[in-house]
This record gives sequence, C-alpha cells and structure tokens, in this order.
Amino acid sequence: LTGIPGNRMAIRVGLTHRTTYRFDRPVHLSPHEIRLRPAPHCRTPVLGYSLDVSPAAHFLNWQQDPYGNWVARLVFPEPATELAIVVDLTADMTIVNPFDFFVEPYAEHYPFAYAAALAKELNPFLETEPLTPRLADWIDRFRASIRPGETTVDLLVRLNGELHGAIRYLVRMEPGVQAPETTLEQGSGSCRDSGWLLVQILRHLGIAARFASGYLIQLVADVKPLDGPAGADRDFTDLHAWAEAYLPGAGWVGLDPTSGLLAGEGHLPLACTAEPGNAAPVIGATDPCEVTFDFSMSVTRVH
Repeated sequence: LTGIPGNRMAIRVGLTHRTTYRFDRPVHLSPHEIRLRPAPHCRTPVLGYSLDVSPAAHFLNWQQDPYGNWVARLVFPEPATELAIVVDLTADMTIVNPFDFFVEPYAEHYPFAYAAALAKELNPFLETEPLTPRLADWIDRFRASIRPGETTVDLLVRLNGELHGAIRYLVRMEPGVQAPETTLEQGSGSCRDSGWLLVQILRHLGIAARFASGYLIQLVADVKPLDGPAGADRDFTDLHAWAEAYLPGAGWVGLDPTSGLLAGEGHLPLACTAEPGNAAPVIGATDPCEVTFDFSMSVTRVH
C-alpha cells in the first residue's frame, strides 16, 4: 500500500493491453483512430501512460473528438503486414465513493426538467430510438413503479439494479451493439448491449445519457465481505462498457448494469459518446486481405 494525497490508501497497478492484426500480404492502411487513453474525466488517478504502435513508420497526432475523448490519429505511409497496438498504464486504485456528488435542488426528485441552456447542450444525449413493443412495455412498467417523491438518485440506483436482474450477461463476439428490443427479447447481452439498453431507457425517461467504453479493473479483496457479492476471485482487467447519466450539479454519473452498481475506481472510461459506434477502440480500414486478430490484457500489482 502507498499513501497518496488526502491520506487515502491505494493499490498501484500496471495494465497492459495488446491488440494485433496480422495480414496475409502487405496492405495499405487507412488513417486509424484509436480511443485507448483514459478520458479526461476519469476519476481513477492514472500516473503513467504509453501507446506503442507498429509498424514504426507512422505519424501520430493526439486529438480530442467532439465529446472531449482522447483520440490518437495514425497515418501509415507504407504498406504493412502487421498492425500492433500496445497500451501500458499505471493507476492508483484509490477508493472512489460513487455517491460523492451533489444534485441541484430542482433535480433532486424525479421527474425534473433540465434548464433550457443545459438541455440545448445535452440534446445529442437525449435523442431516442423509436419505441418498440418490449422496450415500451419495460419503460411503462418502470414508470408505474416510481414512488411519489422518489429522489432522482434512488430512481437511478433502482433502475440500474432492476436492469441488472433482467438481463443475463454473456460474452458475445459478434461485432456491433444489439438493438434494445433484441436484448430484452433474449433477456441477455454483452456489457455493451445492456449499457446501450440503459442509455435508451434513461433517455425515454427524460434523463440525458451517453454510452461509455473503457477498462474495467477488478482486484481480489483482502477481506471477504460478510454480506453482499464476494467480488472477483482473481485480479483481472478487460474492455467494458456501461452508461453515464447527466445529473444537474453532479455531472456525468456512471451506471454499470452488468454489475448493477455505480461506476467506481475500477471503471476507467476511454470514450463516452452519444452513439456506441463512435466509442469503438480502433477505427480504420485496410486493403482487402485475410486477417488474423489477437489481443491480450493483463493487470499486475505494482505496489
């Protein structure tokens, strides 16, 4: 354990994320956009970060997209037989209290209306997809359960928990995000599917929401809890997705329907966008070819 400012204790970890594309012939690579750097609003202290890309003959420019996410834009002047992307970062897993925020008095209880100027800025995060039968039924049943005077925070916690109980998590290797109707019909989905479903439910309830893609780090607890979930049985990290809701006064609040919990120190957002496709970790194209894809992730306790 190491002391950090504020007399709070943290476990320092190192995360390595390697992604490799191997091509069966030399191919031209279009400019690529990589969103694999913790976002500016990440609450977990990131002490060190590096991005290593091969082929070595490339040009890299760091930018920020319209949502403020870090984007590495890469240009490759020569054909290549491999594209390898390696992220290394060091982070202090300082305990984050997910309820450490204040809500403006006018938004403390649901329903509420955003102030006019704020609503205009949040417009992309209030756009809804057309209601489908199962989605409409789910939202209607939840609306009917809202108690008079229920606080907005209590409502969000309850909504996140109910969705966690309704959607079974599974690893889905197919690309893209399921439509909310499909996720409800099957009663299952990946983290990105349940995250997008929660975004749409929140928007239909009049709460601005965005899709969050990032790293999830979970460490084995030194002491098992007396009640509640036992947590991870080993230290691990993975790419993950969740939702963020905008509360006046509090800002963006992370909600993870995969676990039913609010986002904490283990959630390191990389990209938060109005649409899931804009949060993809790697965006780019190559000449037609056969591709072998491989990736690996690891987390190590450094101190």
